[in-house]
Amino acid sequence: MFCCTLDEWLLDEPDESTRSMLLELLERRYDQASTVFCTQYAKRDWHQRLGSGVHADAIMDRIVHNTIWVETGGHNMREHTAGQVKA
Repeated sequence: MFCCTLDEWLLDEPDESTRSMLLELLERRYDQASTVFCTQYAKRDWHQRLGSGVHADAIMDRIVHNTIWVETGGHNMREHTAGQVKA
């Protein structure tokens, strides 16, 4: 399996069918392949954005184990570049 990147992770809150698909995807990839999550949301908010239910629990369980977290800081490039355009 190849690495999978989920860009703009949780930009929109997933509905039930999307949560089911995410759980299936993560289950198949668990301990088999890398998955990269790119998001502007803090990881402490992921569970709530996933719907805070049983699916959210299962998805987060598969994400947090065997994970390497790379924090790029609190700087938001969209806000930064928007400020440059206005100036």
